[in-house]
Amino acid sequence: MKFRILATAAALAIIGASAVVAADEPQVVRAQMMKKVGGAMGALSGIAKGEKPYDADVVKASLTTMSEVAKAFPDQFPAGSETGHDTEASPKIWEQMDDFKAKAAKFGADADAVLANLPADQAAVGTALGTIGPNCGGCHEVYRVKK
Repeated sequence: MKFRILATAAALAIIGASAVVAADEPQVVRAQMMKKVGGAMGALSGIAKGEKPYDADVVKASLTTMSEVAKAFPDQFPAGSETGHDTEASPKIWEQMDDFKAKAAKFGADADAVLANLPADQAAVGTALGTIGPNCGGCHEVYRVKK
């Protein structure tokens, strides 16, 4: 009985350790970061479309998420992380890293600018998305592989 419990505990520890290692891999971190930006963009879009009520806390949190991710995102592309974990990262990222970093910096700067003048109503959130949104599409068109 004790052996069975120990064997089960050991197996769970190995599975848990594998999950921790995978969670630290750049491809996994990148995907998590993009999900955060997608969630933030969805929250702002819902407000802009009138599907959700204006909420200054949600707007501020969404813009803060975008700003933070934009600043940290380019660091998640070390050499050797071009493949694996169903990555959607285009090889062009590593070929044109300076441009990729510039696009991320512009995204962060635009999010910071909007955050500094926090949109005060639904219409202003829509205007803010007009500033921030093209950053996403511009980067995805060049640096994302469609699966």
